[in-house]
Amino acid sequence: MVKEIMPVYFSYNSLVKQQLESYNKFVLEGIQEIVDSVGQIKTNVEGFEIKLGKIKLSQPRFYEVRGGYRSIYPSEARIRNITYAAPVFLEMMPIYNNVETNRYSDIFIGEVPVMTKSVLCHTSQMSKEEMIEIGEDNLDPGGYFIINGSERVLISLEDLVPNKVMTIKDDDGVVSSKMFSVHQGFRARCVIKRSRDGLLLVDFPSAPNGLGLFSLIKAMGIRDEKKLYELFDEEITIIKNDTLFNMENDPSNASEDDPELYVAKRFSPGQPKEYQITRFNYLIDNYLLPHLGTSPEHRKRKIMYMVKMASRTTLVANGRMSADDRDHYGNKRVKLAGDLMGELFRYAFNYLIKDIIYQASRADVRGRKLQVHTIVRQDALTDRILYSMATGNWVAGQTGVSQLLDRISYLSSLSHRRRVISPLTKKHPHFKARDLHGTHYGKLCPSETPEGPSTSIVKNMSMFCEITTGCHEGDVEAVIKKLGIEEE
Repeated sequence: MVKEIMPVYFSYNSLVKQQLESYNKFVLEGIQEIVDSVGQIKTNVEGFEIKLGKIKLSQPRFYEVRGGYRSIYPSEARIRNITYAAPVFLEMMPIYNNVETNRYSDIFIGEVPVMTKSVLCHTSQMSKEEMIEIGEDNLDPGGYFIINGSERVLISLEDLVPNKVMTIKDDDGVVSSKMFSVHQGFRARCVIKRSRDGLLLVDFPSAPNGLGLFSLIKAMGIRDEKKLYELFDEEITIIKNDTLFNMENDPSNASEDDPELYVAKRFSPGQPKEYQITRFNYLIDNYLLPHLGTSPEHRKRKIMYMVKMASRTTLVANGRMSADDRDHYGNKRVKLAGDLMGELFRYAFNYLIKDIIYQASRADVRGRKLQVHTIVRQDALTDRILYSMATGNWVAGQTGVSQLLDRISYLSSLSHRRRVISPLTKKHPHFKARDLHGTHYGKLCPSETPEGPSTSIVKNMSMFCEITTGCHEGDVEAVIKKLGIEEE
């Protein structure tokens, strides 16, 4: 049966399909989303801004000293030690004193490495005969990059699923509801912790230690204790008991200050009152559960979300709900080449914006005319992308993300492109993380892993494993609302 299935399956499926689909999604949608998240560049020059439009990528090319730009193929890039990269053009419109010129200009902002056999690659639509004619292997499935003539592959990274609550019980009896809230590349670790005696504490980036949940909710707008009590499930006695206990032991009750000012003082001790309030509002909107929104009107959603997280800690602490398993593969996500390139491009693009702002200020001080094409330096974007691709040092501090493609044999090269590495360090035991989990079945190969310290930290996808590239949250929300589910 297997002998019949495998030839049919691989006649229309590639072993590196997941890398190609992920990169294609990054090229066709991901880059534009990153640009749209910026929208407009506000420079330090008074009355001068730049509006960003559509981004365009063309097929790989190379600049010859004599003859200008011309198309190149992967085989030539390998032989001549060239980077197989595509030019990136971005529509930019200068705005002078809030008056738009209504004319976009296509500005060359840099280059992005091209994955072989992707939608940008010349060879993706070629026949077997055409591939042989240009010196390419027609059996090569692609899925790697050519950086300075070297074939490099981006290794998939295993990570905990973002924007999902996981409730875990420690050995000392402390229960925590944790989640990584991800919004436009920013990752915030938000935790609601229940101590052994039942006190609920909140932790998120830049928050002070020991911040009470009820103090924070009051500071965010719900001051009435009756309304605060009604937020929690009154039908479950243990949740009701925890709610009353925390309301009675809320330290903001004993303070003469307004709840907002009481919490704001803890965020910025010793600062002026106006600064404390401003900083508190900024941190609440941008650092607390940013995936739910980053404006004041989203605070009610954040309060309801924290209430649900707190309720889970109570249920787990009292044995009414089982704790989540971090090693369950349903609680993991795999970052493919497209996701990794998206992180890298966002970092490089943000640096380019800072450089444009600096170049605009510099030109203004020197009395030059402010023109978009003269203040954009292409090297600012390209150099940062190529550095990470050539060294493997990635944005979030990971190392070994980009590796030289293993060409010892054909099978080893395929295996290398299907590798998945865990962020855990090799030095520590991590016994549970290294164990074979039941949910690995059909996804990860139980036998293909190296010996020694890297055992089960470096894994490989099973032969029939496929990874989806995901969809937009808005599409899912539209379906949910269509089914009749409403926000509280």
